[in-house]
Amino acid sequence: MTEAYYITAAELAKLSPDELPRELNSAKHMIYSSPATLDFNSPGAKGFGVKRAGLVIPGSVMLLIAPGCCGRNTQLLNALGYSERFFYLMLDDTDIVTGRYVAKIPEACEELLSELDYTPSVIMLCVTCVDALLGTDMERVCRACYDRTGVKAAPAYMYALTREKRLPPMGLVRKSVYSLLEKQKRYSNECSLLGYFSALDDGCELYDLLKNAGIKKIHEIGRCTAFEEYSAISRSNFAIVLNSEARAAAQDMQQRLGIPFIELTRMYRLDKIHNQYRLLGQAIGAELDDSAYLAAAEKAIADIKSKYGPLTLAVGESLNADSFELSLALIGYGFTVSEIYGTVGERNFVFVKKLAEVSPETRVYSNLSPTMMNYVPDPSVDAAVGADACYYHAGKPGVEFNGEAQPFGYRGVTMLLEELDRALSERGNG
Repeated sequence: MTEAYYITAAELAKLSPDELPRELNSAKHMIYSSPATLDFNSPGAKGFGVKRAGLVIPGSVMLLIAPGCCGRNTQLLNALGYSERFFYLMLDDTDIVTGRYVAKIPEACEELLSELDYTPSVIMLCVTCVDALLGTDMERVCRACYDRTGVKAAPAYMYALTREKRLPPMGLVRKSVYSLLEKQKRYSNECSLLGYFSALDDGCELYDLLKNAGIKKIHEIGRCTAFEEYSAISRSNFAIVLNSEARAAAQDMQQRLGIPFIELTRMYRLDKIHNQYRLLGQAIGAELDDSAYLAAAEKAIADIKSKYGPLTLAVGESLNADSFELSLALIGYGFTVSEIYGTVGERNFVFVKKLAEVSPETRVYSNLSPTMMNYVPDPSVDAAVGADACYYHAGKPGVEFNGEAQPFGYRGVTMLLEELDRALSERGNG
């Protein structure tokens, strides 16, 4: 039996992102869609995949234009209350071969509106790999739908084929989500947070730091309950990008609306969080005093170490973090990370290099490798972090850490440790 493939951090760091082993490059092998990976493998999967993300605009509806095989997993979102906002234009073989269905989309939008007793704010046109292969001009299709119905339309590209490209599906859908904003007067005491479809955790210190710097209104799409609130995002004097997948959306907003942006990164290393806030303060001309929040995070780390000792952890990638940066942080806190399940790319390879210096024997697995069917859990692991890591270590304490209240900054650190403490306590490890 072939063992699950892994490579140590030290071995991986000797390579470059262009020299990754075949097993770590999903374009070079069959993809294993285990229960550990279904949350993120498909851009249309549950969670905030393309379909749910496209409906984050208040009052929007979605027309899914796809063959039946692509539309079936939409049923997973019905339990979340989206069933009355999804409509389907199902494609048969002839539609796909000839592309004739493209001309039917405006008509389908008109029929969709006739089924509703209200006028939606926008019709999101969700298209699949069929249109990626055909090269459908969705901007033109959206204009045709607006001309026929008088309701704005915007594309949501569920292109699994492009998930490893420069602008993957979740980057494209973020750009679409903000594309309906129109230029209006901007206010110096307002800003917007871009990057996530749900809001930051209420206790995140970023809110307090910005308000103490004179920002009176912080726009966040995850807190918009009406289209008017969404439209007010373009009143922002500047935007803060919290997730690199929103960079294309921010660049588009800067070009169209004149809103500049500052980019921050979700990190869990305390020194990096502190330095990032220092730089943010310089950028907006304010001194951001984060000392109290830093002290709270340091105390949380000390408390859990005192309570449980030197924990050994397995870290996955189906969570609200970059698995390699988080692993670096956990090692810095004094824990051991024996295994990481993660996707290695140019963006996070710098973390791999640093991991090789502080924990060279940490094993790196690819969730998508078919060899993971033969994975055997490491018995030395005390707890798992990430939904996929919890799947692999089902008998151990674990925290999925992929809830909708988004962690960021020092609050992200304390959220993780609070969840880990609860999981360990419930298993009697306290």
